[in-house]
Amino acid sequence: MTEQGNRGKSTSQPLSEEKAEPPRRPAESGPGCYSGAASAAENAPVPLGQPRLRSADRQQILPPMPLEEVIEPDHPARSVWRFVEGLDLSLLYDRIRSREHSPGRPPTDPRILVALWLYAILYDVISARRVEELSRHHNAFRWLRGGVPLNHHLLSDFLVDHRDVLEQLFTYSVTVLQQEDLVDLDRVGQDGVRVRANAGAASFRRRATLEKLLQQAEQKAQKLEAPVARIVEPQTPEAAPGEDVAAETPATASVENQPTAGQTAARQRAAEEQVERIGQALERMPEMEAQKEKEHEDKTKARVSTTDPEATVMKMGDGGFRPAYNIEFSTACDHQVIVGVDVVTVGSDQGQLPPMLDQIEKRFAKRPKEALVDGGFASHEDIEAVQSGVGGKAACTVYAPVPKPKKEGVDRHAPHADDSPEVAEWRQRMGTEEAKEIYKQRAATAECVNAQARKRGLVRLLVRGLEKVRSVALWFATAHNMARGFALLPQQAATEG
Repeated sequence: MTEQGNRGKSTSQPLSEEKAEPPRRPAESGPGCYSGAASAAENAPVPLGQPRLRSADRQQILPPMPLEEVIEPDHPARSVWRFVEGLDLSLLYDRIRSREHSPGRPPTDPRILVALWLYAILYDVISARRVEELSRHHNAFRWLRGGVPLNHHLLSDFLVDHRDVLEQLFTYSVTVLQQEDLVDLDRVGQDGVRVRANAGAASFRRRATLEKLLQQAEQKAQKLEAPVARIVEPQTPEAAPGEDVAAETPATASVENQPTAGQTAARQRAAEEQVERIGQALERMPEMEAQKEKEHEDKTKARVSTTDPEATVMKMGDGGFRPAYNIEFSTACDHQVIVGVDVVTVGSDQGQLPPMLDQIEKRFAKRPKEALVDGGFASHEDIEAVQSGVGGKAACTVYAPVPKPKKEGVDRHAPHADDSPEVAEWRQRMGTEEAKEIYKQRAATAECVNAQARKRGLVRLLVRGLEKVRSVALWFATAHNMARGFALLPQQAATEG
């Protein structure tokens, strides 16, 4: 009975008290281990005060400082500016129409725009709107901007205009390192990187659809060219006292809904651009139809994009097919400096080696002696042309993997009966240990450069058209070579100026 009574007494305690004071660990057993109220007071929980924090104080006054002091003396933006100061931008300055003692608003210094884009590309920014935003809020971009007014329209136009100037800037980025004996053109590695185009897959149409769309676009453009009658609100007579003229007042909603002159011009310009793009798509259609016939497919299945007619559906690195451009970079194997840039509208790299070697020779008056390429470049025609020195050009030794034969047990490096002397030599050479060791440099040069371009934002293009894509590729190559110069000449980049 006593045990049952005690059990009943313990269960009769309210739940609120049990939660308010959780059970504590009992003291060690022994005589005198429990001292009543004094022991309970010692084990009582100590109440905690409010936490001490460092709260934001947005009423404090920031110390004033000149724009020159918003970045550190060794900040990378200063190195970019020193590099830009050494560029010859006379072509850009000659095109400025605003001159002293003549009317006209002074434009933004082209040197500032060059520095902003080179610095932006280094840090994975290829959007003109993003550069404009950073130039207002980011200290490094604010320092490069120097308080000069600019907007994203100016930045985007400057990115793709002045192709001849970009060619000079890229050549200079290599020449300045050649003068320091940091670039050796004897051995180069080449590889292509497929970059997603600024066009959707649904924009690709067949010939019949393009012709229908062109007719509709021309009709729309002609309608917009017709002068729009201006609606003038008629004058209403003054109402006599007590007379209701609300029913006689014409509605003004139609006047308010009329487009402004700027809106009408914008619509007209958009309609004309649409007609031009569809016309370019029809002009490229024979090329795509010939490609379908070459692949033994129905040429009526050929399609061209109405958004970017020069974009081509290519097989990407993940195995999918999307509109893209194939950007070719040729890199010196000694210090990973890009020495050649090209953009093609085909997904295959075959046929791209000879033009790249010609470009390098034209730029720097020297033809590479060895070229390291992957299996996509290794067509027999290219190997024969490059190694034999067609047209009186210097011969260049090709290092490319020999395809695995379809029949098992066949030596891939043994010459075939129908091989030319150049192809037979290439097969035998690639079977030697020396050639295999040399070919290892391709992955450390060409593929590494492509990976760095991807990291800097060369993943999806924001421009349309082959010429504009070539301009973007030149910007990336120049920025890459500038960064290589900073790495190869660290003391000069950090202490000059």
